[in-house]
Formats: sequence, structure tokens, C-alpha cells
Amino acid sequence: MKIQGYPDPGGGLRLHLNENTGGCSPAVLDAIRRVQPEDVSTYPSYGDAVLACARHFDVDPEWVLLTNGLDEGILMAAVGHIARAKIHDAETVIPLPAFDPYPNSTAAVGATAVRVPPARDYVFQADAVLAAITPRTTLIFLNTPNNPTGQLIPHDDLARIAEAAPQSIVLIDEAYIEFGGTTFLPRLARHPNVLIGRTFSKAYGLAGMRVGIVIGQPPALDPVRAVTLPFNINGVARAAIGAALADTTFLPRYAAQVRESRTRLYAACRRLGLEFWESAANFVMVRVGETAPFIQALAARKVHVRDRSKDPTTPGCIRVTAGVVEHTDAAIEALESVLSLRRSSGQATRHAQ
Repeated sequence: MKIQGYPDPGGGLRLHLNENTGGCSPAVLDAIRRVQPEDVSTYPSYGDAVLACARHFDVDPEWVLLTNGLDEGILMAAVGHIARAKIHDAETVIPLPAFDPYPNSTAAVGATAVRVPPARDYVFQADAVLAAITPRTTLIFLNTPNNPTGQLIPHDDLARIAEAAPQSIVLIDEAYIEFGGTTFLPRLARHPNVLIGRTFSKAYGLAGMRVGIVIGQPPALDPVRAVTLPFNINGVARAAIGAALADTTFLPRYAAQVRESRTRLYAACRRLGLEFWESAANFVMVRVGETAPFIQALAARKVHVRDRSKDPTTPGCIRVTAGVVEHTDAAIEALESVLSLRRSSGQATRHAQ
């Protein structure tokens, strides 16, 4: 049976979708409680929320488009720049591994995805991306930090790609930038073909509200705005945006927890002999070998992680959300338990042979 949405793993620690494991700011809940009946019964206006975002990101309000999660922004970028422009032989360039909405949005508008294979260490391959650009390239998707590897793209590489493809839109997905690295926003004024995607789902803990932002100069943003539905953000989510931005202590506290959790995960992986990749995001990718029994064993211990092994560029890998330190410690305890049992079973099998 196919039911809309991502499967619910059941009770336990949700470390599989890169959500904020600490919840959201109390100020957001207070703002939701103040929502009035007319805020629910009437179509929302977005002026205050757009202005709050523009102040926070230090950009012109006309450069800001609120979207129903960043996923909608990615799809509308493809619709606005490919489908609406009726470009029939369009290509998108997607460095791998990649967030699923990039190839999915490409397919949805009838374009061809040109996939750029990763290096063995997953360090960004700028020259390979540049080599993939052709006159048919309409969109280039760049994710920094990358999901699922957590690797950053140097700003000079981002700029070099944008300058090499002035006929293309370069969408820089910064969904996880609050956890490591620095935003490309201060350089955006120099690049009229760049869009920057941000989200409230991760660092701000509003995944259930579905609020994303696409930021760009009018040449890049207006075609996206033209195809985005006029009332795409609900009134309750609109109330949450300003409160999330106004609480200036929540995000730094949570980001500090994420940094400590990543450090603890690295140490555990070294101790357990697991290959991993240091990350600038709120997750760590770990190679465990055969993933299915490993993930099932973790789930039996009420710890849910993401299986990345179906992607041929990340074989034998899982992705573990790094959030509240207490949750990370519980995940590490479960990892140690599963590995200990697996190694004991392996030794028993060898002895029986």
C-alpha cells in the first residue's frame, strides 16, 4: 500500500531525517498560541515575514521568496527556468551524491540530469562540474554542506562555476549552513544568475511547518516567483517565522550541541573502526558494510538512522543525525551494542567452520 509521506519508523530517536532533535524555540510555540481565528480562516499575507527574513539575511526584500519547504523552491526553480521557458533540450548538472529533489525536479520538467560522479573522498570536484556544463545547461544544483556527506564547497569554486555558466541558474542549497561553513550570501550581489536556498526545517526546528526561502536577484528569482503558488505558506507557519528569527539564543545553543555530537560520533567511529566523513552539517555519514541488518538492529534499540546504501555513490553507508548530545550518546551506545553483537556472531561463525 502506498501512503503519502515518508514512512513513520515508530517510537525512539529519529536520527534519520536530519531534523532538529531538540525541537523548536519556545518563542515559536508562544507565537503559535497567539494565532487568532482569522489567521486560520483567511488567506495569509507575507509582508512581515518577508521583511523579517530580509533583515536577518541582510538582503533586499525583493530578493526573498518564501516557499513551502526548500523542496518547493527547488521544484519551482526547475518549473520557472525550464518548463515555463519551454526549454525542451535543457540539462541540469548535479554533483553526486545529491539530494533527491534535484534529479526528481529535473525529471518533472522533462529535462536531462547530467550527474557528476564524486571523488573517493567526496571532496567537491569543481573542474568536473565545469566540464559538465554545456550550452544546454539551464540549472546547476550545488549543495553545501552536501547531503549526505557533509562536505563544504569552497566559495571560490561556487563563484567560478557561476561565472563559467552565465546562461545558467546556479542554485546553491545551504540547508545546513548554520551548522558549519559560511554562507555565500555576501557575494550574491556579484552573481545575478545565483539562487541561494535556505530552510527553517533544520537549525530552527520547524520541519513540521514546511518553510523554506529562495534568495536571489530578480533575473534569477522572478521566474521562480512567477510559478510559485500565491498562498503557499500557511498562516500558522507564517507566525512561526518571525518568532524563530527573533530568538537569537536558540540556534547558537543548538549548533553547539551539534558540534559536540559530531565530535562524539567521530570518536566513536574511530574507536569502533568505522569509516566516516567529518561533516559541516547536523549529521555524519558512516560506512558500516551491509546496512539492512545493521539498521534493523539499531531500530530494535529505538534508534532510527538513514540507509544510504541504495545510492551507488555511498555503498554500505548510513547517515546519523547529530543533534542533542544526550541523543547522540544513546545512538553511540546502540552502535557499540550492534557492532559488538555482529562481531561476536562473526567470530562464532568462523569457529563453527
